[in-house]
Amino acid sequence: MGRRQPTEHSFGDPSRPAHKRGGSHHTPSCEDARVVDSDVVDALLRTARAVLADRIDEAVRSDASFCEELARRVADFTLEGGKRMRPRLLWWGMRSCGASETAAALRLGVALELVQSCALIHDDVMDRSRLRRGKPAVHIGLAERAGLSPDSERGSVFGTSAAVLAGDLALVWADDTVAETVLSTVQRRRIGALWRAMRTEMVAGQYLDLRGQVSGGSSVAQALRTACLKSASYSVERPLAIGAALAGADGPTTDALRSAGRCAGIAFQLRDDLLGVFGDPALTGKPSGDDIREGKSTYLLAVGRRRAEAAGDRRALAVLGRVTGSADLTEEDLADVRGVLEVTGARAHVERKAERLHDHAVRRLGQAVDVDAHGGRQLFGLLSAVSGGRTGHATTVGETHGSGTGAAGACPVLIATEGGHAG
Repeated sequence: MGRRQPTEHSFGDPSRPAHKRGGSHHTPSCEDARVVDSDVVDALLRTARAVLADRIDEAVRSDASFCEELARRVADFTLEGGKRMRPRLLWWGMRSCGASETAAALRLGVALELVQSCALIHDDVMDRSRLRRGKPAVHIGLAERAGLSPDSERGSVFGTSAAVLAGDLALVWADDTVAETVLSTVQRRRIGALWRAMRTEMVAGQYLDLRGQVSGGSSVAQALRTACLKSASYSVERPLAIGAALAGADGPTTDALRSAGRCAGIAFQLRDDLLGVFGDPALTGKPSGDDIREGKSTYLLAVGRRRAEAAGDRRALAVLGRVTGSADLTEEDLADVRGVLEVTGARAHVERKAERLHDHAVRRLGQAVDVDAHGGRQLFGLLSAVSGGRTGHATTVGETHGSGTGAAGACPVLIATEGGHAG
């Protein structure tokens, strides 16, 4: 696959104590890759505790109250909950390319988790969500920690403002973690470019999501672009690409992994949109209809609106116009929207698109790595889980025909015109 094994060396101050450059607790060495393989999440959490212990030490030197009230909350939020999908994708992306850059991969995985903390904290502020992972959202907790009611004007302003700072701190810590990770010159250049692109794409996706809410809906193509930037790119494609860069993978391998990751990530988002409307709250762990209530311009709703317009279905358009963005959404309203999405064929269309994206992700993965080898097999299972496919029942992974990727990382399903029933 054109890989090379880079030589590790530090770009930090050589006089600086080792525990300040790489964490004060033990993290697995390169010889421990097989141990990490057996439980990536456990190894990641051990590394995260070491990294965050250093961050907390720095915070308490700045100010004790800042450390106790804000910095520790960010650290705890990062360590608690979540599936650790991004670090796992990074790890198995690297391992499937035949590398064992254990310490660097785990530290970069922690950095990805900190970026995710930033995104979730800010997202809850923007969506005015009160709960996250079954606990008060950070802006709610910060207001209550200060002895304020999060429902009062003073408490709301303080909580949201402090949460913005908490998210900013998580992003700063993520950048610091990347900067202090031991990398070769080539690795630092490649990973640095990916890291910069990922952060910008994450913000762009969030902005497009916000804009779609206030503009009354996006086009089908714009809704898909938002899903790509907000979810697929930074959640799947970029972590895989960072793992490939850490392994020194060649261009074709990296491009195929990026394509697989992007398609799997969009398939995940489309299935998540479907679950948000049609899923059972007892199984999904979140109430149905939140996207509709918040007025989010998901691909599912955009397809429903376009199909209703094409059919001249005024009743369906009236339902979507009346209900989307309604804070007082009732079960009857939600049933009406479900009916529209069924009758217009939007639900079936999105399900088919998600399946095609999954199949393409599997094909491209087979072109990038050996899916019968240890690392490739693990990555295949992970991408199948992300994209909603049934491991072992998807399109044959060894196929090499018809990649049709266009630009690096693109999917043919995305490139296709979204008019009519195409795509």
